[in-house]
Amino acid sequence: MTLDDRAAQLQALLSPLLSLATINRCTHFALDANAAGRTDLSITLLAPLCNIAPSNPRVWQMLGVSHREAQNSAAALDAFARAAAFAPRDSRIANGHATAALEAGVPSALLFKTARDLAPNDPELLLSTVAALNADSHHDVAEPLLARNVAANPAWIRGHEALATLRLTMRGDDDFARSFAEGVAQLPVEPSLYIAWQRALAQAGRWDAARAVIEQARSRLGNLIEFDAAEANIAAETGNNVLAEPLFARAVSLDDPGTRISHIRHCLRTGRIDEAEAIATDALARQLPSTVWPYLSLIWRLRGDPRAMWLDGAPPMVSVIDLPFTDAELIDLAAALRRLHITRHHPAEQSVRGGTQTEGLLFARIDPVIQSLRAKVIHAVRGYVDALPPFDATHPLLGTARGDLLFAGSWSVRLGAQGFHTCHTHPFGWISSALYVSLPDADVLGPAPAGWLELGASPPDLHLDLPAYRRIEPKAGRLVLFPSTMWHGTVPFDDGERLTVAFDVAVPSR
Repeated sequence: MTLDDRAAQLQALLSPLLSLATINRCTHFALDANAAGRTDLSITLLAPLCNIAPSNPRVWQMLGVSHREAQNSAAALDAFARAAAFAPRDSRIANGHATAALEAGVPSALLFKTARDLAPNDPELLLSTVAALNADSHHDVAEPLLARNVAANPAWIRGHEALATLRLTMRGDDDFARSFAEGVAQLPVEPSLYIAWQRALAQAGRWDAARAVIEQARSRLGNLIEFDAAEANIAAETGNNVLAEPLFARAVSLDDPGTRISHIRHCLRTGRIDEAEAIATDALARQLPSTVWPYLSLIWRLRGDPRAMWLDGAPPMVSVIDLPFTDAELIDLAAALRRLHITRHHPAEQSVRGGTQTEGLLFARIDPVIQSLRAKVIHAVRGYVDALPPFDATHPLLGTARGDLLFAGSWSVRLGAQGFHTCHTHPFGWISSALYVSLPDADVLGPAPAGWLELGASPPDLHLDLPAYRRIEPKAGRLVLFPSTMWHGTVPFDDGERLTVAFDVAVPSR
């Protein structure tokens, strides 16, 4: 029986005399429908059920989950609040209520305190609590709370990573990764701690420090293959090709996606195009396309292979849209975004240089200014999708359904003098973007192409010298849409503020 048939069958049972067993069938169906991306069926069933069983917290909870999956934050927050009112001691409902509030952009730290009182040993809940404390401007509480818990749980990798990011972005702490050293002092034979520690340092470009961590790990644990893979990446990214070669040869059996990408990059730098393509093709066959497609684009362009134009588009699949903002709307939007830039330093794992990036899902915020922006974006993306070339099952952009439009991520970036984005792609998106909100004055921006967006240029550190397909001049209110597999970055500008919004459209499920 299809989901639609099951939904129709359950709809027919809805009545004031509904049994608890049937209510449970409805909520179980909602789980299945949400997992299949059919929140439309869940919401259509659960909304009237809430009127029939208005004091059933499970029904309200599942309606909240369904609205959250559908990215309707206001409705999700309302449903979770109702569920929490009927079941104030339910830890999952309390967690859902707090999470919905955090995503919606309303004060949530106290809600997370309630949730943590009910589930004090949930590490993910602690990370959300720290995010809520920062969002509510309680920075002086957030870091000590996380630091105490990491110290008490030295094997907690996610905690170490979050603490390192917090120390770097909130305070620009030069010793941002020190909790890893403290953890290793307590657990000197735990290899995952060393791997995560060196990864945090490598992401921040602290190559010598990352190499020292691997040397320390080898001295205590021997020559593990995970250490070979880590050291191979460090050697390749710092130009030590002689050292990288045997390390990659030993690490090949690790079957790690990140190591494959690092090996592809190394082969491209050293001119071994055939080997790079063989690794990429094998990775594609292993269902790792989101990270591999951008490198196949580079490989095919270097060869003059027509598949490069098949992948990127001829002309490239880029759309430039000037959204219908008034000057007053752009001023209000810029003010709303500036309030969200609470960090002082760019996150190490992102493309931002010389600026900051907001936390959380920007488009989930219920601020009317943000929701007005979201509506304009949805309309523009719908037009872009509807104008795409015909379906091609083998293509990462054209080979998907084109129905519901949801976001895999949304955020704002604020760049200052000499700020820019490194050349990168978005492996978790389907369609990516740049939306310009506020730009430096012409007298401080610098000569063109200062601050412009470059699409399709190869990453400079690969030394391939493939030019951009297109350079696009920023303009307040201008939206640029392009495939998430396409390389993109920006040219630094002299001075001033460059305020943007970016988002990734999720691959549609139907």
